Amino acid sequence: MRSKPKPLVREPSVARSKPRKRRDPEQPELPFDEMPERIEPALALLKTVAPSAGNWAYELKFDGYRLAVHIDPKGVRLLTRGGHDWTHRFPEIALAASMLGVGTAILDGEAVVLDEEGRSDFGALQRSLGGRGGKRASSEAVFYAFDLIYFDGHLLTETELSVRRHLLADLIGEGANGAIRLSEEIAGDGAELLQAACDLGLEGIIAKDRDSIYRSGRTGDWLKIKCVQSESFVIVGYEKSSLARGGVGSLLLAARKGDGWVSVGSVGTGFKEREATELRTTLDKLKVAKPVVPLKGKNYVFSAPTLIAEINFRGWTNDGSLRHASYKGLRERQDNADIYEL
Repeated sequence: MRSKPKPLVREPSVARSKPRKRRDPEQPELPFDEMPERIEPALALLKTVAPSAGNWAYELKFDGYRLAVHIDPKGVRLLTRGGHDWTHRFPEIALAASMLGVGTAILDGEAVVLDEEGRSDFGALQRSLGGRGGKRASSEAVFYAFDLIYFDGHLLTETELSVRRHLLADLIGEGANGAIRLSEEIAGDGAELLQAACDLGLEGIIAKDRDSIYRSGRTGDWLKIKCVQSESFVIVGYEKSSLARGGVGSLLLAARKGDGWVSVGSVGTGFKEREATELRTTLDKLKVAKPVVPLKGKNYVFSAPTLIAEINFRGWTNDGSLRHASYKGLRERQDNADIYEL
């Protein structure tokens, strides 16, 4: 019996593959590719509209931490996008991976924490890990796998996406609702799917070329179309306020430009009193006398560009500032956060 579809997608049409007989990893005479220590991840290129032509597959966009799940006879490793070992941060995902019943595999996907409506919530994920720099392990996080780049002794990076997806669905099983789940393909017109995702309060959608091989970086094989723009910026200070909770009126933000930084305005919403207090305490420890971007303000406190904030915004003003910005949470520097570059 087919499992109930995810609450975020109404009756998705999922691409299925025929069950395959698994290769016996104990037969050494069969050809195999050496399992790589790490594969630089494929990244989605940001677009404002969904593609209207081509052989595209669509999935929901998640808001969490990108992970590569490495499985081999020695055990399981969970690597962040930057290559850091976070196996200890997600023990439930690691345990579920060890029980998949495969000798060797590398799964590409995203670790998320879901809210009551089944939507991925980056703030909840950060809290489950103890905040930025926290040492807590998350028992709430689940892993949505959307690609299989090594399987049973075979490197699949030169294999087209449609085949990789078939193998992934066979390995995990459609409708799986444990700590490892399949990021299911959703059928329909890209523009309509995007509108439906936005109406449900989701991040957006991902479009992937079914015929593409697995290529690292932003090649255009994968596209991301967001309901609301969201990017990572460095915090270069804050504006003190005796009226705002936590004493922080707004956070001063900057983007990367070449080897330096450029101011992109500030954000004064999205953080609660406790978060504001923690931010002020941390930024005070990073205080510098001279700002890294040319800013002047009577109540400004400047800091070194160390903290990385994920920010929602609705566009850009004519002078290069974020429009209708809202704070979502801090990114981990060691996770190689993709700081926005002008």
